Amino acid sequence: MSWPVAIVVLGPSGMDTARRAAAALSDATVHGLARRIGDAETTFDDVTGHLRNLFDDGIAIVGVCAAGIMIRALAPQLSDKGDDPPVLALAEDGSAVVPLLGGHHGANDIARRLGDAFGVAPAITTAGDLRFGVALDDPPAGWNLVNPEHVKPFMAEMLAGKTVLVVGEAPWLTGSGIESDLAGELQISVSLSELGGNTKHLVYNPRSVAIGVGCERGVTTEELVELVDSTIYPSGLSRSAVAGIFSIDLKADEPALHGLAEAYHVPVRFFDAATLEAETPRLKTPSDVVFRAVGCHGVAEGAALAATGADGRLYVAKHKSKRATCAMAAAPEPFDPMTVGRPRGWLGIVGIGPGAAEWLTPEAAAMLARATDVVGYGLYLDLVGGRIASKTRHEYPLGEEETRVRAALDLAAEGREVALVSSGDPGIYAMATLAYELIDREKREDWRRIDVVTAPGISALQAAAARAGAPLGHDFCAISLSDLMTPWPVIERRVQTAAEADFVLALYNPVSRRRDWQLARSREILLEHRPQETPVVIARNLGREGEEIRVTTLDLLDPKTVDMLTVVLIGSSETRTIDRADGREWVYTPRGYGDAAKTGEAS
Repeated sequence: MSWPVAIVVLGPSGMDTARRAAAALSDATVHGLARRIGDAETTFDDVTGHLRNLFDDGIAIVGVCAAGIMIRALAPQLSDKGDDPPVLALAEDGSAVVPLLGGHHGANDIARRLGDAFGVAPAITTAGDLRFGVALDDPPAGWNLVNPEHVKPFMAEMLAGKTVLVVGEAPWLTGSGIESDLAGELQISVSLSELGGNTKHLVYNPRSVAIGVGCERGVTTEELVELVDSTIYPSGLSRSAVAGIFSIDLKADEPALHGLAEAYHVPVRFFDAATLEAETPRLKTPSDVVFRAVGCHGVAEGAALAATGADGRLYVAKHKSKRATCAMAAAPEPFDPMTVGRPRGWLGIVGIGPGAAEWLTPEAAAMLARATDVVGYGLYLDLVGGRIASKTRHEYPLGEEETRVRAALDLAAEGREVALVSSGDPGIYAMATLAYELIDREKREDWRRIDVVTAPGISALQAAAARAGAPLGHDFCAISLSDLMTPWPVIERRVQTAAEADFVLALYNPVSRRRDWQLARSREILLEHRPQETPVVIARNLGREGEEIRVTTLDLLDPKTVDMLTVVLIGSSETRTIDRADGREWVYTPRGYGDAAKTGEAS
């Protein structure tokens, strides 16, 4: 079983070990105690509570700490041994690794990988591993135990001295301490077939079957599942022997293919037409019609054969439903589907907020953790540096926004998982709009097949308002004063309209080295429609070192005190200030609750 892994570290002295451990494991992230560690992918304040939450969520835990800390924290959570996720203790200097829980459910395997990474022998104590050199309830990757509910009594009889007949071949069994006896009282079967097991018979399926699928656009998941089910069961193949679903890259964005993969709990991967066409000599049912449509003589059979390699054989030729086809091929041994073909590309457009770690949303953090490649302006990448330390970093300077978005789209089109990093909210004067605009403008099919997801972030106007009080308490709007993308007459007309409508106004990109007069002109327009004493919030470096929040008035607003790292909030005629004991002011814009309450209309 494969588990997501949390490397939990409690102090800075363990961070190097935690990073090395994460690099040695797949699907691992570093979780750090917030008051001591600031650059972990995930931070927490309550050690015991966080460990228990991870355990309850079924996440494997590697604690870079004393084993006693883990034991005391998790003792109340222990119930059925079979349900425990792996729990391990790793010494801060990497000198010892101890599986504490779930030895036969992944902990021993994790311990071995960590042991290899740190050059130490893991402290494995489970009886089956020690006596036979193998854990029958935790087969290697690529092998599936069909009847795990029978493994405990089976292993008990083995440990009591019962002999075993091994039918079929599995290198991990051949190299173990289990000797096959033709008169064995117990049996282990290794087969692609659907076999039933019991307490005296364990069945293992190698994940070496590839299901190739071709389909029309818009086919339903139900039709694909019914087609594959009605094909695999008569063939005698076991569903748990399926390694993955495979098709042509033109169908990478077909929802039903992803639905089929979810139904079979396997990944879905794609090949280009040239790769599938190379399989033509091995096809049972080549089609000129298919070739004219997509550039290869067979999608279902071709994809199944391409996935299983040169030594694979077509096990089930093409079967059809109304709108789809499927075929099945088997490789001589299990294979990792993640190493053949390529996945549908994924682009996460991530808003990291103004930069403070506590303002990064869990969704944005999860996207950064998922990505293999991270694209962005160097300053923004530095702000999340600890979270992307193990990622491939693609850094672009300020002003090359289109170049960086194109790079992110191209990487995702290659099948990579890409995070495009944006400060604030990516949909507010940032990268999300440009990404969708390029997809729309360029009409590139490979870009259109990408799975694009946007994680909202805390915008500069939200952060500035929260620091100052509640100036956005009533209707407001945002306007960028940069005329690089929008002509100044258009911007000026919008400022004029906002002034006339008495909106609270958030001004982005208020000045730059080459553009220092637009803010002054905007102030002139606003002064024509609201009082001189209208409160103005000047917020600079929000959430970062050197953060500065100043409150002034519209008549005293000095453009020379503002730069491109500043957002300016200009109140409406209703915006108010409250004096604070420390000499500063709170700013708020009433929404009229007091008046509404008098008339019984408050909501």
